[in-house]
Amino acid sequence: MRIGLITGEYPPMQGGVGAYTHILAQVLSEQGHEVAVISGTQAAQSSTSITLENNIPRWDYTIFSRINQWSKRHQLDILNLQFQTAAFGMSPWIHLLPQMTTLPLVTTFHDLRHPYLFPKAGFLRDWVVRHLARTSTGVIVTNHEDFQQLEGLPRLTLIPIGSNVRLPLPADFNPAAWRALAHAQPHDFLIAYFGLFNHTKGLETLFESVAELRRDAIPARLIMVGGGTGSSDPTNAAYLAQLQNRVQQLQLEDYIHWTGYLEDEASVGAYLTASDAVALPFTDGASYRRGSLMAAIHYHCPIVTTTPQVDIPAFEHAENMLLVAPGNTSALSHALRQLHQSPEFRYKLQRGAAALSLHFDWSSIGRDTIQFLQQVLQKTS
Repeated sequence: MRIGLITGEYPPMQGGVGAYTHILAQVLSEQGHEVAVISGTQAAQSSTSITLENNIPRWDYTIFSRINQWSKRHQLDILNLQFQTAAFGMSPWIHLLPQMTTLPLVTTFHDLRHPYLFPKAGFLRDWVVRHLARTSTGVIVTNHEDFQQLEGLPRLTLIPIGSNVRLPLPADFNPAAWRALAHAQPHDFLIAYFGLFNHTKGLETLFESVAELRRDAIPARLIMVGGGTGSSDPTNAAYLAQLQNRVQQLQLEDYIHWTGYLEDEASVGAYLTASDAVALPFTDGASYRRGSLMAAIHYHCPIVTTTPQVDIPAFEHAENMLLVAPGNTSALSHALRQLHQSPEFRYKLQRGAAALSLHFDWSSIGRDTIQFLQQVLQKTS
């Protein structure tokens, strides 16, 4: 099959959608399919097996002719739009793409956020996203929340994302060395956070919990793994400044290590594995859409995160992760205190995460994607 992936983010741009698209392209290519990618001018070629065109300066009305010409040049069979509003500069034009392409188009929704149209656009912002879903030949959602919102569409499936960080730990991996890089002593309780910085990550709650643990004489330290503000959402930079102010107010400067953006995937995995716990207190609850959670699961970490907004049977409290209420400092502190006090409990959660990681295997994601694309082609031929 000749598959065209359309994405607003692609490496070296920072962001989960770009990383996902890059890995998916590699997996589909390894499974014997021809893959072409079209993206913005900041994207760069990183694989000889995948053809990249980075000739879209703006996601305006000109994308229709550009994408159709690209599809024809590569003799593509089907298009797969990797959709997240912020990745396309909040442009409304991308939502009209299914009606303007000459090939069947499947949209993978990474979230259902609304684009910016004009002041007081109101219900039109929701309408334009649902219009994209209704007019797409098929729809893939990556999480249960979006599946519930779009349930009823004729060609809809849920395929989870996998970890964007996949490299195995080195054979000579030494946790103590990586803890030392985070300025943690052997007796310290090292908590890791991984991901970009934005207002949905619950970082104020995490900082307040660390401060509370330290007031209770628990030698808690925090390592902010990776991070940065990403390439798509301009509000993240202002949020980072707020976070830094909050750290100063809580007098935590000496107890938080910021790695900055890490290009080396192995370093991400090493820091996560060397930590005693990974804390991801999302304000909107744990979800399949969270690449940072997928990474923590992939490396079999003891995880504390927040209760999902919808039922997710695979996430089992006290079996493969600890679930606490979003925005609740005391609840997060209590969960982290449990893990500090019980290495046995940490080990139990590690075993649970190892079993859970089988749900998010990239080979399975690739096969499920191909199967759905083939079904869409068969029903439209």
